[in-house]
Amino acid sequence: MLHTAVFLAGWTGIFGRLISLGGLPLVWYRIMVSLAVLAIVMTLMGRLHKLPWKAFAKIAGCGFILALHWVAFYASIQASNVSIGVACIATSCFFTTLLDPLINRKKLSWIEIFISFIAISGVLLIFSLDVRYRLGIALGLLSAALYSLFALLNINVARDTGQDSATMLLYELVGGVVLLSLLVPFLPAAYIVPHRQDILWLLLLGSVFTVLPFLFQLHALRSLSAFTVNLAYNLEPVYSIAFAAILFGELQEVNFSFWIGVALIVISVLMQTRREVRSDQRFN
Repeated sequence: MLHTAVFLAGWTGIFGRLISLGGLPLVWYRIMVSLAVLAIVMTLMGRLHKLPWKAFAKIAGCGFILALHWVAFYASIQASNVSIGVACIATSCFFTTLLDPLINRKKLSWIEIFISFIAISGVLLIFSLDVRYRLGIALGLLSAALYSLFALLNINVARDTGQDSATMLLYELVGGVVLLSLLVPFLPAAYIVPHRQDILWLLLLGSVFTVLPFLFQLHALRSLSAFTVNLAYNLEPVYSIAFAAILFGELQEVNFSFWIGVALIVISVLMQTRREVRSDQRFN
């Protein structure tokens, strides 16, 4: 389920190039579409229900962080390209390694630090790209940090509230809509009106490529560590880069060090996957 989510997520960066909107309005529409689709599905399944205020506030708070992560992600792509924006997500494992001990008061894992170092080395190689991509890289790093924070807090909130994955996602989307709706009025009207060709892409992005992968991901977070989930998402750049190369010809915009960096990212994912498999075998 986790790797299916990662494959679907690999397409999300492509929409950053297909849709003409800026990062904030793009995410605002994405969340509204996702919220409508998920609410309809849950209503038909009889799983839609209200939450106590305290539980709602915690879950919506996670949604605030998720929305900001998405805004930074698409802003990163639009400031550079799909390949650069998604490659920066690889640093999420590094931020998780730093934030997890602070949030959950646990000891640092030296093996996780080592694996994170491999992934970070890959990102540093990507940093060797032309200076015109530095803003996109900085926004991509911010996006990765916000995602790591979201994943860690989401685990704790899911445990504290006892809500299922679909309910968690629904009210996280509500929180995201509330936050961005407070910011959208400050944008110029022309900046938030989608073009005709954007509508289809927004519908696809908000339904198939948002609701499904996040439901799979949130379910995986109940069985796997945040570090493992974030590290698996380092494969997202591999899928996105392949899609971008086919659709937009972005191979001409990256150099040899970029591919070495991608290889290191893949190695880090394989190492952590092997650790999880061996851990499951010992447990069983």
